[in-house]
Amino acid sequence: MAIIRPMRLADLKEVVKIEEASFPRPWSANAFITQMANDASICLVAEVDGHVVGYTIATQYVEVWHLLDLAVHEDYRRRYIATELLEQILELCGQEAHRGYTLEVRKSNRGAIKMYEGFGFICTGLRKAYYSDNGEDALIMWKDSEDMLA
Repeated sequence: MAIIRPMRLADLKEVVKIEEASFPRPWSANAFITQMANDASICLVAEVDGHVVGYTIATQYVEVWHLLDLAVHEDYRRRYIATELLEQILELCGQEAHRGYTLEVRKSNRGAIKMYEGFGFICTGLRKAYYSDNGEDALIMWKDSEDMLA
């Protein structure tokens, strides 16, 4: 089980390594710093034995939380760390009234899509050729907030 906590500047070296190993067009350290400095963002890491093994970032635009990034070190995948990160960020985002959550995910990323569906996200659209590295489409996924369902 991982410890989920707020991301700190001291985490960036490990976060960027995970980002670079996980995505063909990775975020820069400055992109992470920008999100950490944004009052409308939540940045979390998963820590195991004193090492960052995963992270997630969400930011609020108007009344919608946008899940921007989530990755887990390849040695720690399939251990529910992404699930723990997603649970925690949804809980934190849900502390204030909002319309819901959205994200984009590669159409081919069946594991991530299945995980998001398990949290109640549904596919609501498609962004054609969204990913510039290979022109792959992104699924737009949405989850209503509990406020909207009450």
